Amino acid sequence: MNPDSIRKILIIATRQIGDTLITTPLIERAHDMWPDAKIDFLGFKQATGILKGNPFLHEIISTSRKPTFKEYLSLLRKITFQYDLAILTQPSDRCYLYGLFAAHRRVGVCHLGREDRGWKQWITSHQVPIDYFKQHVVAEKLHLLDPFMEGKKFTSSISIRPPAFEAIPVELEEIASSCVVIHPSPLNNYKCWPVQHWLELIEFLTKQHIPVIISGGPIDKDRQLAISILASLSPVALQNTINMTGKLNFSALAHLLHLARAYVGVDTSVTHLAAACQTPTIALFGATPPTNFGPWPNGFSGAQPYQLRAASQTVGNVTILQGPGDCVPCRKAGCEDQANSRSICLEQLSSARVIQAFDRLEKTYIPIVHS
Repeated sequence: MNPDSIRKILIIATRQIGDTLITTPLIERAHDMWPDAKIDFLGFKQATGILKGNPFLHEIISTSRKPTFKEYLSLLRKITFQYDLAILTQPSDRCYLYGLFAAHRRVGVCHLGREDRGWKQWITSHQVPIDYFKQHVVAEKLHLLDPFMEGKKFTSSISIRPPAFEAIPVELEEIASSCVVIHPSPLNNYKCWPVQHWLELIEFLTKQHIPVIISGGPIDKDRQLAISILASLSPVALQNTINMTGKLNFSALAHLLHLARAYVGVDTSVTHLAAACQTPTIALFGATPPTNFGPWPNGFSGAQPYQLRAASQTVGNVTILQGPGDCVPCRKAGCEDQANSRSICLEQLSSARVIQAFDRLEKTYIPIVHS
């Protein structure tokens, strides 16, 4: 592949919000390598808002998670053979098929199993194997550009870029810089931290005269979880807790996180966003290996910021707490290996440990100057 012939690039990430956000170092590196090229991004409608205002993208192409036949045809007409290079950041069939139509040259990530030895290997000139226990996903995506790196050097500092900020609601302006934002709702139940633990954390924070803002998506599951938390708080804690579930888009949430005193959340996209916004971040991990999908500490130089297993580890503005147990991290979907499973490791991650981590963070972390 002749790097000098690349004038138009399509980066494809047809997965969740967090999977979209962590492609931003790849987008920026591609721009640094080909500053005159047009870089487009193809992803799901629910996720591409996290890229709003990205200065290195020419166009963001959004598609439905389950497109109709008519939507498929419209998308394929738009992208077919319009690009010199397609970068496939997910190993799914859909991602590879979009890449097959989009460009004559393709690079992509792959599993090390049977599913990628056939047509997927055949249609790509370079594949990066996924290693859930040793390779961080940010480094994984950057390795997609390895075939074009000869003779080129870039800064070793790597950062996730949040979306462009939008104004936060008026009622949050006075407390934004003193509040702690919590995000209790993951996509799947096996990443949940028990409600009782959230209650204990909120009660502690409000006793310290720290206002709490609850974050969540505009879906019934997130709303119901927030309601159940609020319903069990003491009157004093309730008075000092604001529920913003479903009320903030990515850009407003990013601005709030940037201003906030700290953030506590489960293994979900908003935790990655908090880390990207330079917020002092406490991430609660169970089954997921932090070596693969721990929130990237912005400005970190290197390929791997985290250990596979540590009760507590802090890198930059990010502290990861893992639940106890010899099986942690198992990389399964909870103890029953299904989305609605319980995770005993998270159930046994006590609120006392989170409170201790918050106290350490308050004493040692030098916050950014908010603007």
